[in-house]
Amino acid sequence: MAFPYMEAVVGFMIFVYVFETYLDLRQHAALKLPTLPKPLMGVISQEKFKKSQAYSLDKSHFHFVHEFVTILMDSAILYFGILPWFWKRSGDLLVHVGLNAENEILHTLAFLAGVMFWSQVTDLPFSLYSTFVIESRHGFNKQTIWLFFRDMIKGIVLAIVIGPPIVAAIIVIVQKGGPYLAIYLWAFMLVLSLVLMTLYPILIAPLFNKFTPLPDGELRVKIENLASSLKFPLKKLFVIDGSTRSSHSNAYMYGFFNNKRIVLYDTLIQQCKNDEEVVAVIGHELGHWKLNHTMYSFIAVQHTVIPLQHLVSFVLNLVSRAFEFQADAFAKKLGYGSALRAGLVKLQEENLSAMNTDPWYSAYHYSHPPLVERLAAIDEPDKKAD
Repeated sequence: MAFPYMEAVVGFMIFVYVFETYLDLRQHAALKLPTLPKPLMGVISQEKFKKSQAYSLDKSHFHFVHEFVTILMDSAILYFGILPWFWKRSGDLLVHVGLNAENEILHTLAFLAGVMFWSQVTDLPFSLYSTFVIESRHGFNKQTIWLFFRDMIKGIVLAIVIGPPIVAAIIVIVQKGGPYLAIYLWAFMLVLSLVLMTLYPILIAPLFNKFTPLPDGELRVKIENLASSLKFPLKKLFVIDGSTRSSHSNAYMYGFFNNKRIVLYDTLIQQCKNDEEVVAVIGHELGHWKLNHTMYSFIAVQHTVIPLQHLVSFVLNLVSRAFEFQADAFAKKLGYGSALRAGLVKLQEENLSAMNTDPWYSAYHYSHPPLVERLAAIDEPDKKAD
């Protein structure tokens, strides 16, 4: 008797869904707590707390609906054999337009094109609701419906341009790889990750956002001086127009060898009270570089074992959280402890991030430690010194 593989896969998906829903319920209960965590009392205003609570609960309700619909669709697609049926239909389509359905590359590309179309259609209502209802209701969404669809079309065009060569290369490797298939695939994914990490900020990201050099002034001087003191090979310092789409803020760095760049969201500069807080956030990001955390970003991309993805994600989150604590400690050693503390609090307030978090939910889902834990870690050495 053949092993019921498909039933086992569907059963595993449902098990993961039930487990994650249990964690979601725990987090939902934490979000409804009427008061701030003790360490944040007097630090976060009651007004900001109520706003963040409303925002988090809105996202939580939406998440329950989205995940329920997703598990229903995914389970039905697998259980009723929709994918094999669609594979056959995509082959029929190739024959209909005069192409060879026996060509595995063409057949796979036709199949994936249909899957991408299905994903776009089914996810569109959720994306629209999330952006133009939830994000707009809480004052975060800044983009127009035209900009939303323009970004979506650009993403589809990029997938059409970039996707086929990658898929074709993988199929050729599988066909020709023989006993060294796993090594060839790993090497290809490693090179692909490095190439995409190089090209994305230079060629792809500018298609969606405008990058302008940070104007001359005190902030630029402070960031350049900090980078120089750490021997960080900063070549360019940009501001990105994140405010055209959202009022959420961020900062990141990229580049290889002696060609590093730092990108600040304009919202980060607007939300921080002073230059010192912005520099403290950059100090944290430079801490990742100084502590050799940058390898983590592309190693994480290469995990392709789907049945273990949740376990892998959990382990990577643990590593990421440890890195965040280390980067905070690095920024504190640079003398930015107070500024980093203030900056983290300010960003938490302005982004209306959840103030109360369930420890199980946090450990499983969060790649960054909750604010309470980060502030406690920043404060701890001072308390010991006293």
